[in-house]
Amino acid sequence: MLLAFLIAVGACTACTGDDSGSGDGLEDAAKMDIAMRIVSSAENSTLDWKAQYTYIEDIGDGRGYTAGIIGFCSGTGDMLAVVERYAQARPGNALERFLPALRAVEGSDSHEGLGKPFTRAWERAATSDAAFRAAQDAERDETYLLPAVRRAEQDGLGALGQLIYFDAYVMHGSDSSESSTGFRALREKALAGAESPAEGGDEEEYLNAFLDARVEAIRKEPSHTDSSRVETAQRVFVREGNFDLEPPLNWRVYGDSYHIGATAAPPAE
Repeated sequence: MLLAFLIAVGACTACTGDDSGSGDGLEDAAKMDIAMRIVSSAENSTLDWKAQYTYIEDIGDGRGYTAGIIGFCSGTGDMLAVVERYAQARPGNALERFLPALRAVEGSDSHEGLGKPFTRAWERAATSDAAFRAAQDAERDETYLLPAVRRAEQDGLGALGQLIYFDAYVMHGSDSSESSTGFRALREKALAGAESPAEGGDEEEYLNAFLDARVEAIRKEPSHTDSSRVETAQRVFVREGNFDLEPPLNWRVYGDSYHIGATAAPPAE
């Protein structure tokens, strides 16, 4: 599925004729792996994002269970989408019987019909079945990563801007009309204060405007008031002018320090 994502992003770039940034964006597998490590440092407090397929718990944020490589939630619908994808690929799998419960709890923090049987089934499937891991990859790519990269390319942003957009999609979703904290609202606020590079604006100025909007949005969420994933991580890379997201990279999230060396190991095939 990652290959499909890379092909789709490459096709998008070719169609738009966008040549922003002097280096590869997240269509490059190594850059995408770096982006996933940075997102994982905020979502799971580790750089080992590939170990997170099995992760599942209720973190008390009102979204029910949070699980998998980018924190799919039972209360927001993307966890349901993952299990539906898995059911299509592997009919009769052990998670399929929980589909009615997942549909029923969407929009709430309820565990009704799920509980330990569900969390154990999730962990077993993630450990033993590549089809379930592929379902997580596909939902990440199609719902979060590809839309973020496509929009960033259209805005004239390189790998760093693509990461910043992707992380915003992961945390806030594509839109949120009630609280105005979704990605579209964040981008509109940024554009109200700064022009994007595609419009002739300065990349650092625009990205700082977007991150300002993100910090404001984060502070509106009682369960996500810590803005270190912006202020001591992404903002650091912007301040350094590292718009191509080239290692070495050093940042902090929730007080923990992280480092990716100049010779970061390439992603596994």
